Amino acid sequence: MPSQTKTNLIGDLLVSSRVITSDQRDKGLLYKDETGVRLGEGLICLGYLDSEQLQEFLQRQNKLKRIGELLVAAGLITPEQLQKALEEQKETGAKLGQSLDRLGFLPEGQFLTFLANKLKLPFVDLTKQTIDPITVQRLPEAMARRFRAVILSFAPNEILMGMIDPTDLFAYDQLVKFLKTPIKTALVSQRSILRIFDLYYRQIDEIDIQAARLEEEVVEYNAGNDSDNLDESAVDAPVVRIIESLFSDAVRLNASDIHIEPDSNVIRIRMRVDGVLTEQIIKEQRIAPALVSKLKLMAGIEIAKKRLPQDGRFQITVQERKIDVRLSTLPIQDGESVVLRLLDQSGDNLKLEMVGMEPDILKRFKHQISRPQGLVLVTGPTGSGKTTTIYGALNVLNQPQSKIITVEEPVEYRLPRINQVQVHNKIGLTYAEILRTVLRQDPDIVLVGEMRDQEISRIAIRAALTGHLVFSSLHTISAVSTTIRLIEMGLEGYAVAAALRCILAQRLVRRVCKYCARPRAATFDEAKLCFSYLGDKASGINLQEGSGCSHCNNSGFLGRIAVVELLEMNGELADALRKEDLAHFVVLANRIEGFVPLHIVALKHAVNGVISLTDAMRLVSDAQEDPVNTKNQLLDDS
Repeated sequence: MPSQTKTNLIGDLLVSSRVITSDQRDKGLLYKDETGVRLGEGLICLGYLDSEQLQEFLQRQNKLKRIGELLVAAGLITPEQLQKALEEQKETGAKLGQSLDRLGFLPEGQFLTFLANKLKLPFVDLTKQTIDPITVQRLPEAMARRFRAVILSFAPNEILMGMIDPTDLFAYDQLVKFLKTPIKTALVSQRSILRIFDLYYRQIDEIDIQAARLEEEVVEYNAGNDSDNLDESAVDAPVVRIIESLFSDAVRLNASDIHIEPDSNVIRIRMRVDGVLTEQIIKEQRIAPALVSKLKLMAGIEIAKKRLPQDGRFQITVQERKIDVRLSTLPIQDGESVVLRLLDQSGDNLKLEMVGMEPDILKRFKHQISRPQGLVLVTGPTGSGKTTTIYGALNVLNQPQSKIITVEEPVEYRLPRINQVQVHNKIGLTYAEILRTVLRQDPDIVLVGEMRDQEISRIAIRAALTGHLVFSSLHTISAVSTTIRLIEMGLEGYAVAAALRCILAQRLVRRVCKYCARPRAATFDEAKLCFSYLGDKASGINLQEGSGCSHCNNSGFLGRIAVVELLEMNGELADALRKEDLAHFVVLANRIEGFVPLHIVALKHAVNGVISLTDAMRLVSDAQEDPVNTKNQLLDDS
């Protein structure tokens, strides 16, 4: 009986480590019962693995057990914690250090430092290492990913190779054989090495190669055909490979948009990463029609219509992530410009906490959206993250007991349990027409994509006044100017005052890369400016700037944070709106307790080293140009 238990355990470990499949394990157990041989021998006889694979697996399991025992002996974990980590590792197939870290028993960095000391090898933290892209790419991507190895430094007589398992002799031998140079190994974390792969093994070379092949096929096809119209099926394979490479590259860079722009002699491929475009040039300009036609086919729009703009969408899976793609075409002088908006349908991206609001504002905003009725507005220019914030709020409220209906143009993210309606003006399915029907569908919560005119705004306010919680957006500079915009649209002040609960205005600002951030001293003028706006809160200025590293693609910035101001309605503000006394409303809003304007929030982030002072100054400049602030300043001076 003990032998049976041990055999099953080994089989389970082989499956969880992805050495064999569960079906192969079950067939191996049946073979064992029939022949009496051990499970490992049976799997070899059935051809499911070879003796080297089995030996390597058993050595790895013994090594893990020994490492765990050493951690216990060093007092870093308890025997109980080791047992739980081994059980968790059995279920997930993760490495021991990752299991200990995930369970909160031992940080992975501490585990790897301990392991490196025992192996008498250096541990290299790739997050703090400056790595040369050319050096990394001396090792082909397929080999790097297979052996989980990255070249850290390259010299004629020795290579420093980072590996997640430096004791893997087979991998070591294969790397030496390929590079034909002695290798010195170092231990690195799996998480950081995968990030290096995504950043440095981009698809630029692959795109260039496929573009050159595609142009050859286009030339050959055109030479044998009198028609100028290209048969897409004749060149379909290389086009597909280019598109796959484009999307793979975009997802690795976490790009929000791909721009394909035919020029007179080249094609410009530009990707928007953290709000900034980066450019790649494809010299084979003649492939543009084939590329655009294939994307149109994927989006289900007309291929032959080239003189009018078109919109479409499709879904694609890239690196096990489902991406919704919104496609927009525009006729330009040298062909058709195509912009692809990438919308990651992962639920984690739509959590309200991911927006980056300050804890106090997040708490207050959650309180406002938990109220049973009223109007909640999220404002800002295009690309300021309004949609992400609103969908994050809907995710919080998305419960079986609440019916949520959205009216959008277009529907960007698909959410379960929520009835999402897309506007189609060409067939008469307008915002106003849909909203009238929506209110007869017994909703609790309604999202109006944008309050773009008086009619839509009136219906939204009426819904908020009749017991519904209504979300919507506006393109305004600040929270305070939003109410002025509503009144100027012709809405009655008393209706806005009764319906409005809060206005959240936001911008997206690039974060300084945490991996390469370095402190810098503030100049006299910078310190003076910070103190003029922040007063004593500017003491201890900690300005940071990124020097550029592998994580931020040498830009010095990594990711973005929402700079947010939240204006909550109270009795005095509502009274001023009711009387349509906008000047008094502006004064009261800027003096209300807890309201911090956007540019002040941005400066706070800058002096705390979260964003650059240069980016914060752009919001200060916007605030100075805002007519509302100018009007408020004149009132204060009088």
